[in-house]
Amino acid sequence: MGYRDTMTAMGRRAREAAHLMAKAGATVKEAFLEQTADRILAERDRIAQANARDIDAAEAKGLPKAKVDRLRLTDKVLKEMTDGLRQVARLPDPVGQITSMWTRPNGLRVGRMRIPLGVVGIIYESRPNVTVDAAGLCIKAGNAVILRGGSEAFHSNRCLAQILQESLVETGLPEAAVQVVETTDREAVLELLQLEDYIDVMIPRGGEELIRFVAENARMPVLKHYKGVCHIYVDERVDMDMAERVCLNAKVQRPGVCNAMETLLVHQGVAPVFLPRMAEAFYRHGVELRGCPETCRLVPQCRPATEDDWGAEYLDLILAVKVVPSMDEAIEHITRYGSSHTEAILTEDFHRAMRFIQEVQSSLVLVNASTRFNDGYQLGLGAEIGISTSRLHAFGPMGVEELTTTKFIAFGTGQLRQ
Repeated sequence: MGYRDTMTAMGRRAREAAHLMAKAGATVKEAFLEQTADRILAERDRIAQANARDIDAAEAKGLPKAKVDRLRLTDKVLKEMTDGLRQVARLPDPVGQITSMWTRPNGLRVGRMRIPLGVVGIIYESRPNVTVDAAGLCIKAGNAVILRGGSEAFHSNRCLAQILQESLVETGLPEAAVQVVETTDREAVLELLQLEDYIDVMIPRGGEELIRFVAENARMPVLKHYKGVCHIYVDERVDMDMAERVCLNAKVQRPGVCNAMETLLVHQGVAPVFLPRMAEAFYRHGVELRGCPETCRLVPQCRPATEDDWGAEYLDLILAVKVVPSMDEAIEHITRYGSSHTEAILTEDFHRAMRFIQEVQSSLVLVNASTRFNDGYQLGLGAEIGISTSRLHAFGPMGVEELTTTKFIAFGTGQLRQ
């Protein structure tokens, strides 16, 4: 069969599995998650052999050490995967929940009930743990899922998918509820993106190039975020010790992730005192600063920023810094250059904090806390399948509940429309 036939057959099997998954009870889904966690730990050697093939191939290709390390399924990574599955198992089952109910003047009771999305497609890069995380969340939410991982993790993903499918069968769930595209050919991805009759939503995870490719070619809705240009605004009324700790954490704790701070905005009223001490802390941690003229005047070691720096997602120890005359200008800057991902205000002024929350339209807006908290686990979702900045359907970290939608239900006593 050609790729079109192969992908269509996968889509058809997934659709059939989705009908069965929608009826699956909470107990059997929890059993699947717990059993998969047990099986992953029991199959360490099998997983290690598959993972070693990917590591050897990556090193032979000369991939950067950081990328090779992201592929490794160490005992620590396996434990994190299994802990994640058990956490998801303990979450409330969203399927069938009545989210609201009201009564019309004619006595008709109308409500909304959570139901699965159906078939979820996920296209992602590198890290093979995404295979297990994504599958676990989709199954918990009553969906079927088609996974297409990066070519670098091909053997690891296939091995993990086999373990997931074995657990599905043993717990009485349809094997096709989790499928992995077993080819690295990009043509298969293009065919997968045409399956609007079988796949209800596509979720890309990876770099901006991958996400734009999926968004431009998919026939079904795409939940995405292109990049994380995250800002912190330091207000003129601020606890400087707290602000220094938060800004340092937001930039240096893990600079290569989408919720790391990329631009620091500082009110001109505190900039002369705050910026020199903040810059000293950043330089101690190896951060390169690129600033506006006023920043460069206050911090002579700072490099002048260019227009490109204000919209940059560095994913590195580089930070753009701008002094602003007011919160209004800070919000205008965020609106112009931000990516609707994560923003924070550091202030002791309650009214300014509330106004910032109201006017800044990003997926997470924080007060006096690090941007690094835009993460499903950190926000109490248990886990996430990704962060959406699409706004339609889901906005922010997508946990189990975000992998469902709602339908209307109504209870009558024989009402007729007049």
